[in-house]
Parts: sequence; structure tokens; C-alpha cells
Amino acid sequence: MAEKEKILNIAVIAHVDAGKSTLVDAFLRQSDVFRDNEEVVDCIMDSNDLERERGITIYSKNCSVIHNGVKINIVDTPGHADFSSEVERIIRTVDTVILLVDASEGPMPQTRFVLSKALEIGLKPILLINKIDKNDQRAEEVVDEVYELFLDLNANDEQLDFPILYGIAREGIVQYDLNTPSENIEPLFDTILKHCDVYPDLDDEPCRMQVSALAYDEYIGRLGIGRIYSGVLKQGAPYIRCNQDGLEKKETISNLFVYKGLSRTSVKEARSGDIVVIAGMPDISIGDTICDIDHVEPMDHIPIEEPTLSMNFHVNSSPFAGRSGKYVTSRNIKERLERELEVNVGLKVEPTDSADCFKVSGRGELHISILIENMRREGYELAISKPEVILHRDENGVKVEPVEEVVCLAPEEYSGTIINKLNLRKGVMENMEEENGYVKITYQVPTRGLLGFRNEFINDTHGEGTLVRRICGYEPFKGEIAQRMQGAMISTETGTAMTYALWNLQERGQLFISPQTEVYEGMIIGESAKNIDMDVNPLKNKKLTAIRSSGRDEAMLLTPPRVFSLEEALEWINDDELVEVTPDAIRIRKKGLTAQDRRALYREKMAQK
Repeated sequence: MAEKEKILNIAVIAHVDAGKSTLVDAFLRQSDVFRDNEEVVDCIMDSNDLERERGITIYSKNCSVIHNGVKINIVDTPGHADFSSEVERIIRTVDTVILLVDASEGPMPQTRFVLSKALEIGLKPILLINKIDKNDQRAEEVVDEVYELFLDLNANDEQLDFPILYGIAREGIVQYDLNTPSENIEPLFDTILKHCDVYPDLDDEPCRMQVSALAYDEYIGRLGIGRIYSGVLKQGAPYIRCNQDGLEKKETISNLFVYKGLSRTSVKEARSGDIVVIAGMPDISIGDTICDIDHVEPMDHIPIEEPTLSMNFHVNSSPFAGRSGKYVTSRNIKERLERELEVNVGLKVEPTDSADCFKVSGRGELHISILIENMRREGYELAISKPEVILHRDENGVKVEPVEEVVCLAPEEYSGTIINKLNLRKGVMENMEEENGYVKITYQVPTRGLLGFRNEFINDTHGEGTLVRRICGYEPFKGEIAQRMQGAMISTETGTAMTYALWNLQERGQLFISPQTEVYEGMIIGESAKNIDMDVNPLKNKKLTAIRSSGRDEAMLLTPPRVFSLEEALEWINDDELVEVTPDAIRIRKKGLTAQDRRALYREKMAQK
């Protein structure tokens, strides 16, 4: 029998934009994974189109490198709080984590979350202070802040004795200290091998593999990804699959893969410690344990934090429905959501009273909006309601709601506006620090109060501020929070918007459309300057006269319209409005398209109070 391969599994964890994917790039580049003449893009692991466009990691990914005869499986994890369910699961499959912290920003809210999960299950992290080439780097202070964070999270003595490295992931450099230059990431490789023991040889024990992630292949179906904790897994062999409900089912592994570099490689068998991908079990799910037939021993359940936010997905009922989308029926939407549930465990889909509407719950606005954007690109048409926070009752029957820690970093002159707006949103200030003309404000705010805040914050700070959030628990319901203060401009006609009409309307608020845009009755074409809705006619054209001034039309200068992204539109709408999402457009409309419909809906709402 061939000598057993030495295996180590590591995960890279950090706050968003700390450089996780860039560090994994450096691992791959310096491990001869790529050919000399191979063209390699930055953040090679972020293979999804949305990941590339937004510059964030949405889905955790696996790869492997060989160093000094040891196979190192590397997992790149998302940094956004909305995708933290990915981190919770994946972190259980690794032997150690590399905690990446920005040399100028220091530990951020999500740093606390991912580190707490690693410490809870007993991992001993390696600290890497990244971006030490920044002009405002304060690496030594940041190390002290990380120590404090470890102490806050009740780290044990072993965990507190963590190795500290410094680096510039973008250049593929890691060094032992600030004064010892390096040309590569060799110090990180050496530290991993010294700090962490390779996985013990448990090949002779009964087989146990637990599924921590799911994927889908259009040729071989649903895939389960997880670590073999003991024994040997063989292709074509029968096993018992134990699910979280205690059910046991005999199934066969039709295909077995391991990671080599960036690719999945088919193998006949895989041994203890390795991260594998299995196919042939159509009902496989997160947390399932694969056991030998004659030795069934399920592993502990993998807890997943509950969703905090929900939106209603409606069939698109606007007059423009079906113009650009291929999938427009409730059956199409239902099938697509069911397919998403197979791989997205942080998501929840429930039916509603209407057959044309589905309640979709997730971990945050970004989590659900990524799904909507993917569906839109695939050719689906939808109408989405305003995000709603999911409320619960505690053991005493008291209504509670999720509360988030919000950290705002902005120039000092904007601090008054930020504080005022967060106070109106039922926030409570925890801390405020000033440094080098910038102010760092920490608040605890109900998640309800933060809907729509990000865009206001960006506008209020003229794009110079940064905002980070993390769920920090549940507190008693804080009472009503005011919605958007401005009303909407609602089109009363269906047709093509005219320059003359928009020129007159722009004085009454901010427009969302430009001339020659097709509009329909009930579509919102702008934001009113007042706090009431306005019915307007964007089709009105200039009356022709026998004598016309040649220079009059040229004088109608229009202010460029406000163009919404999907997240911005979802944040802007009120309870009686919808976002119409199609492959070629994002429109905002009233639920009731006619004035009569809107009055009827208003009466219904009042009757329910």
C-alpha cells in the first residue's frame, strides 16, 4: 500500500476586503499550480460573475497545494455578515485558520464573528497582519487590539499563544516581523506546518464523513462536500447516510472527487483528513453523516443561525410583464427557489396565502439580493416587496428583534448628521473616537432601522465614509421606526416619457427616468420633494403653435436621473411599493397600479390596525 499522504486543512477568515482571496491567489501562484505561460486573473477563486463585479466572496471555495510533501487544503471564506452561515459550516472542516486583519483598519465587527466561531470549536488561529505597505498602517497597535479581542472572546492559553506574521498579500509577501523583509509567502507555509499537526492516520477506523457544503453539477446532480473524519471512502461502495432528523438510508457513492490545485479530480478512494466531493445521493444535505454499513455513528448536528430578514417574491404583474424575461410564471419561480434551497442553507422559502407569492428569508439584504440578481440574469421576472425584519418572542413571550453593531468611519464634519440619523432609527451610541480628522462611531441599532441607511450614509458622507455591520443578538422590540420621509411621483399614464413633461416635473423632486423611457400607470418615476405621493403625467408634450421659437426646446436642460441598483431600490421602497425586476430593467411601482386600487389597499391596511 502506498504511503499515506499527509493532509492539513486550513481556512482563511477575515472581515470583508481584508485580502482573503488575494492571499489564496498567492498560495496558488507560489505552489506551481499554474503553468509558466498560463494567464491568471486576480482573485482566481472568485469565479462567479457577481463576485468579480462586486469584488467580494459570496460562496466558500476549496483548493489545495502541496508544500514539503504535505497536502494543504485551503478554504476561502466570505467576509460579509450576510454569508456567515457559510463560515459557520466550513470552519468545522479545518485544522487551523489564518486570521487576516488589515494593518490600518484593525479588527472589524465581522472579524469578531469569524474569530468567535473558530475559538468556539477549539481551533488555534494564526494571525496575519495584511497590507503593511499602507501609509497609515499601524501594525503594532492592531496586534494589541487583536489580543484584546481574543481575551474578550474567552480564548484559552493555547489559543492566546498565536503566531503573528506580517504581509502584503497583493505582492505575495509574508514576513516574520516588520523589520525582516521577505520575497514570498514561505514564512506562512513554514508557520502553518510548525503550528499545526497534520491530520492523524485514522484510515483503519470505521468511515465517517460529514457534509458541510453543497454544490450542483448539471451532469451528475447534487454534490456533497465535506471532510472524512475517519476511515476510507470508496467510489461505488454502499454507505449509510444519516440525516439531521435521525433517518438512515443505504446509498452508493457514484463519483468521488478530491481537490488538486483549483480543480476537482476523480479518485477511486479518499482517506481520513481529506476534503472530498461525493455524488450519487440526490437527497444529501448539510450536516448528513456518511457511515459504514456495519458501523453507523452519526456526528453532531451543524447549527445554522436563523434568517433575520424576509422579502416577498411576487409574479410580475405589471403591464410590461413578459417583455424580456423567459421565466415569468409562479411555477418557474417556485422551481428556481427550490433549486436554490439545495445549495443555499442560509435561505428559507415559505408559501403565502397567494399562489403567486413566496416568502423568502435570509441573513440580510445582500444575501437575498444576490439570489434576485442571479435569477434576473438567468431570465426570470419578479416583483419584490420591501424587506421585513423577522421578529421573535423570547421565553417570556416578549416580542424581540435583531440588533446590529454598526461601525461608521467618516470625516469629522459629517459626524453630527450620522449621529442624528442613527438616533432617529432607535440606535444607541456605544463609542466614539476621533483620529486624524476622521471619527469612528459605534452604535447598536435594530436591523429594522438600518433598512435604507447605507445609501443615506454614502450620500451624507459624499462617498468618503465606510459602514460595517454585524448581528449581535436580540433585544425587546424598539417601537415604530419612521419610513422614507419623501413621497413618490407616480405616473398616471402609460406610454413614452417626454422631455417637456420631465422638465416641468424636475422642479417638484428628483427624477428616476430620462426622456423616451417607457412608463406605465402606477410606475414610480421619481421622488417627491414633499412627504406625500404625487400623481403626475410624464407623457405631456409641448403644444404645437403656428409660430415656434427655435431656441426654446434646447433650453430644457434636465438634471441626470437617479439610477438605482437592485439593493438601492429595495432599500428605497415603502410597504405599499414593489421593485419590478426583469433581465433588462429595474423599475419601482406601487402595489396598486390605479388610484382606485391604491385607495382600496389603504382602506384594507387601516382596517387591520
